[in-house]
Amino acid sequence: MEKKYDLHCHSSFSDGSLSPTELILRAIEQGVTTLALTDHDTVSGLFEAQHTSEQHDLNFIPGIELSCIWNKKTFHILGLNIDANNAELLAGTHQLQIIRLERAKKIASKLEKHKIPGAFEAVHEAAGPGMITRPHFADFLIKKGHVSTTQEAFDRYLGEGKPAFVKTQWVDLADAIHWIKAAKGIAVLAHPMRYKLTASWMRRFLSDFKEMGGQGIEIITARSNPDEIRRTIHFAKQYELYGSVGSDFHTPKNQWVELGRLSSLPKSIPPVWDLFTH
Repeated sequence: MEKKYDLHCHSSFSDGSLSPTELILRAIEQGVTTLALTDHDTVSGLFEAQHTSEQHDLNFIPGIELSCIWNKKTFHILGLNIDANNAELLAGTHQLQIIRLERAKKIASKLEKHKIPGAFEAVHEAAGPGMITRPHFADFLIKKGHVSTTQEAFDRYLGEGKPAFVKTQWVDLADAIHWIKAAKGIAVLAHPMRYKLTASWMRRFLSDFKEMGGQGIEIITARSNPDEIRRTIHFAKQYELYGSVGSDFHTPKNQWVELGRLSSLPKSIPPVWDLFTH
């Protein structure tokens, strides 16, 4: 049986629409043999996902996607093959939960000033034990009839420079990588081309990332085009980083992003899964 990896996706414990169980079952339907659940800043969904994976013989990799800051820019770092019970990582996610709660209150306050009340209570309930994310606010705006789509919610209210945008001071990159390493995980830069860095800025970032203990870079994502893949391969080779592949799946409603629907990792790049030891 051909092995199919997808090492980046989200459940309802962050901004995905499927429960961890539903996510695992869909991954199996799509022919995925190794899946990492990487919810934003939380490990809460991993235990259910692990249990379901064991019942259905899917190779499950516990993961997380941490929000962090480097040089005043926001980056997302995947932690793959982590120990979800590690005390340092859990303390870090608690810190991030407080940051997300504060951000949610500020977003809700800005929406209230635009005559849209009740947002915080709604998103807090919708998120449940997971992390509150901006897509929760988008769902709220759709339900209340203020917008028709998630994209419109970001274009009109939630995106950078819009009335309800809140600039967030996440944790430092060094802290995010330290927590992943403390949890015996592998730190991987998620969707590197999405940050729109110049080549010189990317080199500066990757130099610091590698020095801090970063080991991997996501080369294939669901939205990668050939030029982006070529550029990412170049950076992976230049900084001797392991390559990862991940759809960044959130919802079945997005027909362009599906679990496991990914190009293969080029043979010239060592795969990050070679580092998985437990």
